[in-house]
Amino acid sequence: MARDKKPHIGFFGKRNNGKSTLINAITGQDIAITSPVAGTTTDPVKKSIEIKGVGPAILIDTAGIDDSGELGEKRIAKSLRVLDQIDLAILIIINNSFDQWEHQLIEHFRQKDVPFMVIHGKSDLQTATESVKQQYQLAGAKAFLAYRMGEQVDDITRAIQSAIPPTAYTNTSLLAGIIEPGDQVLLITPVDTEAPEGRMILPQVQTIRDVLDNHAINIVLKESELALYLSTTSQLPKIAITDSQIFEKANRMVPKEVMLTGFSILLARHKGNFEAYRAGTPRLGTLKKGDRILILESCTHHSTCEDIGRVKLPRWIQKYIHAPVEWDVVAGLDHISRPITDYALIIQCGGCMITRKQLHNRLQPAIDAGIPVTNYGMAIAWMHGIYERAMQPFEKR
Repeated sequence: MARDKKPHIGFFGKRNNGKSTLINAITGQDIAITSPVAGTTTDPVKKSIEIKGVGPAILIDTAGIDDSGELGEKRIAKSLRVLDQIDLAILIIINNSFDQWEHQLIEHFRQKDVPFMVIHGKSDLQTATESVKQQYQLAGAKAFLAYRMGEQVDDITRAIQSAIPPTAYTNTSLLAGIIEPGDQVLLITPVDTEAPEGRMILPQVQTIRDVLDNHAINIVLKESELALYLSTTSQLPKIAITDSQIFEKANRMVPKEVMLTGFSILLARHKGNFEAYRAGTPRLGTLKKGDRILILESCTHHSTCEDIGRVKLPRWIQKYIHAPVEWDVVAGLDHISRPITDYALIIQCGGCMITRKQLHNRLQPAIDAGIPVTNYGMAIAWMHGIYERAMQPFEKR
C-alpha cells in the first residue's frame, strides 16, 4: 500500500486520557472510537485533515502508552513504531501528570528527533497548573495548552502550525540550482510493465511539474524516440533525466556536453540523506560472495520480471562483483526483521511514496551502526560506470 506523503502528527498518552476525543474535536468528525473504558484504541488509526498554514496532514491516534498484558505490550510497540512516521508528536496528559510514562515517551521523542507539544486534557475537570507546564517546557515541549471539551480547537491548530517543522510541509525544487527559466529539460521515460496502466510513475510526474515550476521547458519521450529527437533538434537540452534502468543506453546516446542524471538520484538529493548515499555507494566495489544486501522500497507492489528492486538490482550486483550475494527486500515502512548489522549494504529506492522524515528515520539505524547506504539510481550508475557523470549536476558550481 502506498504511504501518504502529507505531514504526519501522532497523538500519544495514557489510556483514557482523551486522545481519540481530541482528534474527533480537531477534525470535527467521529473518526476515532471513544469510550470511558480504558484501552478502546488498539491499532493506530489515521485521519486526513486540512490544517491552516500547513495544508493537508495526517493525524494518527495511538493506543495508551500504559497498556498492560501481553497484548498491551504489542499495542505499545505498534504505537512507538509510529514515531518513525511522524513529524510532530502531541502528548495528551490529564490531572497534571508527569510520571514514568510521560518521561519515557519524551525520551522516545528525543531519540527519534520528533518535536512534541503537550495538551492538558479534561481541564474542565482539573485545571492545569503552571508548575506542570514549566516542567514540560523544560523537557523540550514546543507548546503547552489546556483543553476543555469542545473548546480551544483553533488554539490547538495554531499551536500545531507553530510546532511542526516547515520541512514537513514545504516543498523544495527537485532541480534547484541546476536549471534556470527557459532551459530545456529532456525526460527519458520508459514505459514497461512496471509503469502504472495509463499513467506515469510518480517521480516522472513530480519532475515534469518541477520543470514547469522553474519556468523551464519539458521534452518528454520514451527511449525508443531518443535517437530521432537528438538527430532533429536544433538545440540540445540543458540536462537529460532518465529512468535508472536505462542509464547505460542514455549515457551512450546523450551527448557528453549535456548533463545526465536519473529520477531516483533527483529524489535522493531532494529528500534522502544524500551525503550518506555518496559515502556508501563505493561499498559496491568491495562486496564479496555471500554478503547480504537489504533493498528498501517505499511502497508495496506486485513484482514482475522487470522489477528494478527485486529482480534487476540483485542481478546487476551479482554480475558486477562476479559472485552470488544474499538479499532481503522490505517494502513500505514494514519492520526489518534481521539485525541491521547483518547487512553489508543497504540500497534505498527514491522514496517517492514516503515523507522525508520517514525516509531519514528508515535509514538512520543503519547509518548509526556504520552500515553503508546508497540509492537505487546511484548504485545503478556506479555499476554501469557512469556514476561521475550522473552526479555531476549536483556538484557545486
